[in-house]
Amino acid sequence: MTGSGKINIEPLAAPTGARVTGVKIGTGLSEAEYAAIHQAWLDHQVLVFPDQDMTEADQIAFTKHWGDMPIRKRYAGRREESRRSHESIMLISNIRENGEPIGSLPDGDMMFHSDGQYDEHPYRYTMLYALEVPSSGGNTLFANLYKAYETLTPDLKNRLADVEAQHGYYAGRHVTPEILKTLGIERVADNWAHPIFTAHEETGRPVLYVSRLLTQGIRGLLEEEGNDILDQLLDHVERDDLVYEHVWSPGDFVIWDNRCLNHARTDFPGGERRLLRRTTVQGVRPEAAFATAA
Repeated sequence: MTGSGKINIEPLAAPTGARVTGVKIGTGLSEAEYAAIHQAWLDHQVLVFPDQDMTEADQIAFTKHWGDMPIRKRYAGRREESRRSHESIMLISNIRENGEPIGSLPDGDMMFHSDGQYDEHPYRYTMLYALEVPSSGGNTLFANLYKAYETLTPDLKNRLADVEAQHGYYAGRHVTPEILKTLGIERVADNWAHPIFTAHEETGRPVLYVSRLLTQGIRGLLEEEGNDILDQLLDHVERDDLVYEHVWSPGDFVIWDNRCLNHARTDFPGGERRLLRRTTVQGVRPEAAFATAA
């Protein structure tokens, strides 16, 4: 499939995703190229741009085309990432200077989640540029939440059609203090409830909107019953047949739609450097799909 101009969009042999070539983000894009990327995003949810040469300014300019960039205040002044050219930038890295990580989320694997799910207005898009990657591991997994809803049993679709789940900042019910320590996370009080089935803001398609890292429980049900159903949902959205695993190379620029994807990270050797630069686009409060079984 060929988009506008030289852009080539090749769907991946995976449950989600496409590889985009024939364009260099750092050289600036035409409106026709932006339009082709937007349509590919809607069609494939996660886009991989290999072999990019991007400065912070390039990434910021591309990100701002899609909306407002939220400001990160949690680690202001404490880390190298706080001295970026824009307050929205997050450095995801295990590199340390004087014993202090230069960025966030330095070590270990990471459970599936959707960025900002614990907020009233979760992030619409996340964009990640690879500067340094280890020889193995540190891969990013993407779970297709459209297909997670589509493959859910009719009984659960009916039972949960008007039900909300509670989400918290790194506060999923399976998140332990040991996990928080490995990730270098300080727990904060941010939390919000969203419908279990949300409607994608642009496509209108139903999404199964829960994640292992951030979802605390199901509202309106007894705790034991709610936890049992939540665990069923979490296992379902992480099924191998719903997941694409991206193996990073330096220069990869990967952008994804948080409204219909969860993502996770595999473990990697602690003695090898990993450095990626993240930007995000602010979204809106998700609306209920009010889905019912056919």
